[in-house]
Amino acid sequence: MVPEILRKLFLLHFILDYIAAIPLMFAPVKTMMLLGWDNPESVATRLVAAALMGIGGISLIAHKADADTYRHMLTMKLLWSGSAVLGLGLSLAESAPVFTWVFLFIFVVFFLIWLFYRVRI
Repeated sequence: MVPEILRKLFLLHFILDYIAAIPLMFAPVKTMMLLGWDNPESVATRLVAAALMGIGGISLIAHKADADTYRHMLTMKLLWSGSAVLGLGLSLAESAPVFTWVFLFIFVVFFLIWLFYRVRI
């Protein structure tokens, strides 16, 4: 059985991903400059936006699915957020902008949430 709170977290994840992804997709340079990046690259930024839209979109589509689907989704979310934590950590070691810490915190929190539920289901 899938806990109702996890279903709501999937919807929240969809909303947060799209709030972040839309400006990154349609105004990548301006958005990244507002967050402290000098000379942001639009192609890489839009790839991040596409990943957020994909992960967030599947969260919306699958939020009413069964436990087996949630197991697979949580595994995917663990791989995504874990990879993001690694990449952000490496970037911070190379003097990434300060706002990178905010992204790192968000991804760590989501990783821990997904891990908690992946172990439970």
